[in-house]
Amino acid sequence: MLPVQCLERDQCQGKGSTKASTDPNADTEWNDILRKKGILPSKEKPKEQEEAVEEQEQQRLQQKSVVKTYEDMTLEELEENEDEFNEEDEQAIKMYRQQRIAEWKATQIKNKFGEILEISGQDYVQEVTKAGKGIWVILHLYKQGIPLCTLINQHLSGLARKFPDVKFIKAISTTCIPNYPDRNLPTIFTYFEGDIKAQFVGPLVFGGMNLTRDELEWKISESGAIKTDLEENPRKQIQDQLISSVRSSVPTRRDSDSEDD
Repeated sequence: MLPVQCLERDQCQGKGSTKASTDPNADTEWNDILRKKGILPSKEKPKEQEEAVEEQEQQRLQQKSVVKTYEDMTLEELEENEDEFNEEDEQAIKMYRQQRIAEWKATQIKNKFGEILEISGQDYVQEVTKAGKGIWVILHLYKQGIPLCTLINQHLSGLARKFPDVKFIKAISTTCIPNYPDRNLPTIFTYFEGDIKAQFVGPLVFGGMNLTRDELEWKISESGAIKTDLEENPRKQIQDQLISSVRSSVPTRRDSDSEDD
């Protein structure tokens, strides 16, 4: 290994010197040795090269940030930041935007009802037969002055808010079906894409004035018109309680024998 003094002397006397030795930024083996010994300072990058590297790094970080976050953007934010996306992301973002628009439209369709609508016979074709693709319709035929009809209208109003993607409508019976008998009221029809799927006719079907909203929800769900979150038929719980109550009140055979004795 050459002493530092020797290297300094050789450099001053020109021994073994090259053109690179006078240029501290030249990439030569001799300059590398001098840098390792601390005689020459570390090679400095040209200012333009440093700026280019820094700019590339900023672009890389910006692109990484955009790619990472565009999936969380709203449609408005995608429009505002469109100029910041690079060419590689344009196709993916285009497909993503189309997906978001489709989801938005589907949400608007699903949530466009939310209340019970009153119709007449003249509206039937438009509101029921031509309700639209993928649309369930629940029609309640009623008459004022019938308490069970009033109760069912109240329950249907609550169900309409719970299932805004289903069209709930009501109509005075004789405006839709002339001479429809009152003994058949209340009547509920369920339709899908204009075709009737189920019908519930008369007060006995609904169980009278003790009908709860959950019981009505379960009954309608059996036709497929709504997707209930109830785990079992609420009416079954009442029936089981009644049966249990009746059994407990009926004397057993042993009790009867004891009374005879």
